[in-house]
Amino acid sequence: MATTLTGVLFPFKGFTPAIGTGIVSSVVLAVTVLARYAFNMIGAWRWIYVVTAVVSLYLNCFVLVVQGFLKVPALHALAPQGNEPAFALTQGLVLVLFVIAGFIAVRRFHPGSGTAALARSTSA
Repeated sequence: MATTLTGVLFPFKGFTPAIGTGIVSSVVLAVTVLARYAFNMIGAWRWIYVVTAVVSLYLNCFVLVVQGFLKVPALHALAPQGNEPAFALTQGLVLVLFVIAGFIAVRRFHPGSGTAALARSTSA
């Protein structure tokens, strides 16, 4: 939340892709917070929580890659315009890794199961 909210504190010079990403990220984070705290990840809210948490982290990594190619001289030399194959390949790889991680997370995340197992092991 802090990353997204502090991003809007910079000077506003019209609508940019960064502001669009921030708006999408804020909406995704709002759903994540609702799923976690208002609906306690019960029923379908479990996978909604996991998916929105993964999407939120992906958006942060998406911005990280963009900033990396803008600010790190060696990466900037590979893609000075931000539309070269090195940039697209990197963003594509990050996306694929997050899709795989998200799929695994949805299948394996069961809230409360780790807590219950921990409680049983410490009480024995």
